[in-house]
Amino acid sequence: MPNPIPAISEAESRVMEALWRKAPQRSEDIVAAVQQANDWHEKTIRTLLGRLLGKGAVSAEKDGRRYLYSPALSREQWQSQESRSLLDRVFGGRLSPLLAHFSEHEKLGAKDITELRKLLDAIEKKGR
Repeated sequence: MPNPIPAISEAESRVMEALWRKAPQRSEDIVAAVQQANDWHEKTIRTLLGRLLGKGAVSAEKDGRRYLYSPALSREQWQSQESRSLLDRVFGGRLSPLLAHFSEHEKLGAKDITELRKLLDAIEKKGR
């Protein structure tokens, strides 16, 4: 049985974003990248990195006196887990209420609608 994908908080996801953009990285590089995008203290970022390591979302490899950190799960794995969780928690596991919500409460541009139509067409073709 494969390991479950760990739950990642919004703050932790910002550290993961830095690692998904470039890996492996030293903790100093991760701190610099995350601080550039957020006004967080170095200790906060290191704490988040430690939590991710403890959850198994990040791996560390010894490199001399330092460690190099890499994501242990892909962005796609995380997105799949998060989107499934959102659908289950908020929309009863159904996609159509999610789309209805966005069509009623968010502005869908012409490009979004065109992309949705293409996706639906592709899904229909697969089902035939």
